[in-house]
Amino acid sequence: MLIEKVFQAAEPLLKDRVVSDAVLGLSLTAVELDERDIGLSYVLRERLPSGCSIFGFAQHIIGQPALDVARLVLEGRDDAQRGVGMAVITAATRALNLPDEPATPTPFGLQVRAADKVGMIGYIPPVVEQLTRLKAQVTIFDKGLTVSGGDGAARVVAMSQQPEILPSCDLMIITGTTLINGSLDHLLELCQNAREIVLVGSSTPMVAEAFRGSGVTALAGSWWDATLKAQLFKILSLSGGISHIKKMMIKKLVRVED
Repeated sequence: MLIEKVFQAAEPLLKDRVVSDAVLGLSLTAVELDERDIGLSYVLRERLPSGCSIFGFAQHIIGQPALDVARLVLEGRDDAQRGVGMAVITAATRALNLPDEPATPTPFGLQVRAADKVGMIGYIPPVVEQLTRLKAQVTIFDKGLTVSGGDGAARVVAMSQQPEILPSCDLMIITGTTLINGSLDHLLELCQNAREIVLVGSSTPMVAEAFRGSGVTALAGSWWDATLKAQLFKILSLSGGISHIKKMMIKKLVRVED
């Protein structure tokens, strides 16, 4: 599975590093390593267990080796634990020399042709607006909106239609949370005809070598301004989302070269 390759690629970045702080919000999880590098991951809430103390595992991660906590992406018992592991990995990628995402008239620098069929896994409103202006045909799948409703629910298509629709897509934009819930490998099998597949969002681990040969052509993730840590952690503790912390975001974009 790809998540295993991600963990293996991140191992050298995690060696001798320590989890120095963390916050588990309702929308996003943040982890700090060595009091300097911060990584985020989205909180997938649809399948989380109930109970007021079910997430007590987080009480013990501060001061622990980053490699041990990151291993939750493989061994975590639920999406909350796997999300914490992913946040550790995204924080560790600050050690890499990655280019900023350039300003381009199309999302993630994609070559978008008129009437292109674009599949989107995870509803990202600003990207949908851009693609719509470019005359692309966008089909959106979002399990959270399908299950629980919310803003944008009327725009999403039933998950059961993925096997029918995804093989005909020219471009695919897939959220990094699909690594957390274990759905990415199957999605990539359905998207083999796409000329570009971009993994996006705060949960995207920016380790390009892990995705060689997978069909993923680019990674569009984010780093975070650690000088604004106090404000960032406070916002997340009050259930703030990406729209509340945009000014702290440093967008990154790397190509995956096979």
